Amino acid sequence: MNIITIIGLALGLSMDAFSVSITNGCIIHELKLRHAIRIAFSFGLFQAIMPLIGWATGSLFSSYIQSFDHWIAFGLLSFIGIKMIYDSRKRESENKTKDCRHYPTLFILSIATSIDALAVGVSFAFLNIQIIFPVLLIGIITFIVCLIGIFIGNRIGKFFETGIELFGGLILIGIGIKILIEHLFF
Repeated sequence: MNIITIIGLALGLSMDAFSVSITNGCIIHELKLRHAIRIAFSFGLFQAIMPLIGWATGSLFSSYIQSFDHWIAFGLLSFIGIKMIYDSRKRESENKTKDCRHYPTLFILSIATSIDALAVGVSFAFLNIQIIFPVLLIGIITFIVCLIGIFIGNRIGKFFETGIELFGGLILIGIGIKILIEHLFF
């Protein structure tokens, strides 16, 4: 997997957390830099840890399913992408995000926004991808994207929230299709 694909994947994965970050930027009226860094760090950390867990789990089973692993990667990424698109439409009518300055809420939202990264980690194992560089890049990109999202939300409001998650879902579906095409035709 090349660096451009990993960056695209990291951006796609970070869109859930970015959406939550924008919303938190909107609802935290007295935003301090330490709040923004803590929120972005938590999202970045979990986005990095979850693919590592998925990769470790998937590595245990990869030798049994090598002949159809690309279909699993395609299916997982497409499912996650479709779910993100569905959730972006659903959130137009309901706002489930709570203020992330409270540790229990931040912990729960960090896990919730990184579940898709767990499935991506499983895909990495099936595709026999070295995990350290992608995990670091996913964590760093998520941190940066979320930090920016908090400040965008604090300044601009909710104009971009649902569109960003929709875009992230489309990126993940596109990467799943790319993996499938590479394995079927090249």
